[in-house]
Amino acid sequence: MQQRKLWSILSILAVAAAAACGGGGGEEAPAAVAEPAAPAFDPSTAGNVSGMVMVDGELPAAEELMMNSDPNCVMAATNTMSSTYVGSDGHLGNVFVYVREGLGDMTFPTPSEVVTLNQEGCRYIPHVLGIQVGQTLNIVNSDATLHNIHAIPAANQEFNMGQPIQGMQFDRTFDNVEVMVPFRCDVHGWMNAYVGVLDHPYFAVTGEDGMFDISSLPPGDYVIEAWHEALGTQTQNVTVTTGGTAEVSFTFSVS
Repeated sequence: MQQRKLWSILSILAVAAAAACGGGGGEEAPAAVAEPAAPAFDPSTAGNVSGMVMVDGELPAAEELMMNSDPNCVMAATNTMSSTYVGSDGHLGNVFVYVREGLGDMTFPTPSEVVTLNQEGCRYIPHVLGIQVGQTLNIVNSDATLHNIHAIPAANQEFNMGQPIQGMQFDRTFDNVEVMVPFRCDVHGWMNAYVGVLDHPYFAVTGEDGMFDISSLPPGDYVIEAWHEALGTQTQNVTVTTGGTAEVSFTFSVS
């Protein structure tokens, strides 16, 4: 009798398990349909964009930064000149140049490399930089004084963090494209920087020679934009061909 009861219980459990697992002859749920992938990019077909940024007129003299409010900054500073206007022989530095239009629905992986924004000599170094959405920005205080990092974006999350101890650092990421995100130090009013956030890797910042290179672009027609913190923006249309290098230049007027 007990053996028959045991078999009855096992039979009930087997039927229940089959029903839970979709047994009993029922139709299987349809497989999920994968989203269509973005068009693939063959790196062997890539081309490049290179050029320079110039100024029409005499480049304004760099302003001297008054750091007397913090003796630690006076001792640490190796450069007390503003980074707004830098360049030589009619060339303009600290210009953010990037692909504004033309990549369509292509997607690009988030780089694993960390981008560093340093506070050294009571300045942000570099003054202008680019980063991709989701990429890590490491913010470091290399000075023996308090800094307050205040990012003031329009399309991303604002943050305002103090770093009172030399060597302190923290990481941040950005979720949305934004050109540009201003940074300032609320302790030292002369400290500022600008970060361009993009969803692709096609950007550059000009040096004092005004030169830039944007490499490994898929062939196509693009709008390239040059941004300067005081002189505004300019755009140029350019066509990139397989294995070719398209030349483009920008000239900002200085009154």
